Amino acid sequence: MAKKHVDVSQIYGRIQYVTHFPDYKVQVVDHFPDLKVKKVRHFPNKPGLWKIVTRCPDYKIQIVNHFPDFKIKYVNHFPGVR
Repeated sequence: MAKKHVDVSQIYGRIQYVTHFPDYKVQVVDHFPDLKVKKVRHFPNKPGLWKIVTRCPDYKIQIVNHFPDFKIKYVNHFPGVR
């Protein structure tokens, strides 16, 4: 099965972690991420800025260990596309 292309620069905003029916499957890595993510409380309005919510998300994300749509690394500084 072909991996679907994801424009990770568009993945920001209100993010809900789910275990079923995600918009994207994501693997958390330490090296070579597709997107560097910073968790924020306010203004998740740029690539890599995620506000974690429990309802009304912009995107539903499932954390997986294998076969992700893209890979992320959590950071405190310089979020966005690598």
